[in-house]
Amino acid sequence: MQRRPLAALLATLLATTAFAFQNNLPKGYKGTPYQDDHHKNAPQTIPGKVECAYYDSGGEGIAYHDTDPVNHGSGELNPADGSYLHEFRIHEGVDTSYTKFHTTPDPTDNSPYTLVLPPPDQLYIGWTEPGEWFNITVEVPRAGLYTADLLYTSNRGGTISLDLNGKPAIGPLTIQSTFNKDDPLAWRQWHHWNLAPNLLKLNLPAGKNLLTVHILTGGNMNLAWFDFKQP
Repeated sequence: MQRRPLAALLATLLATTAFAFQNNLPKGYKGTPYQDDHHKNAPQTIPGKVECAYYDSGGEGIAYHDTDPVNHGSGELNPADGSYLHEFRIHEGVDTSYTKFHTTPDPTDNSPYTLVLPPPDQLYIGWTEPGEWFNITVEVPRAGLYTADLLYTSNRGGTISLDLNGKPAIGPLTIQSTFNKDDPLAWRQWHHWNLAPNLLKLNLPAGKNLLTVHILTGGNMNLAWFDFKQP
């Protein structure tokens, strides 16, 4: 077997590394990939699951826009008790919560009315309203066409769109309602999980990219993750 000269191998490695770490983010963007002691995968990588709750750090008007400054999940629905899940991003305006499997007497996210069972303790963005948006910085080792599934709930349906690196990329995308009239508990309409397969297709350049998720119409959606893969 013929061996490549060391210089050629180094040149290939350098070219690949430079290509992989190309920065495609909008000039002057001040948000940064979210990271904490529990979540150290920053930025998130495509292909793979891009978790909505790990939207960028940077605050209102930079990493996200929310219609009010209160997190209605962490610290409100989920009482502040020092736990990671109950106080996750508690001081930010984006509303975050997590899937609950051990509620009694009425099951919450693993009820018979859930269409696709989510993971337990799955963090998600909820209480969404039209006009809200959030940014997620991602790393794409290989350029190409990607599809993405969405794990979500929606008690009244609606539409979303995505920007790529500050420019409109796809949308409006229809989010089907998961409302079920047979569920006797009105509050559980927010917890009927479903999977929207191949919801979107995007051509992504290699390197660091910025995805912006916009809530266009409907709202009242819980957004857990986009699972990106190459078709």
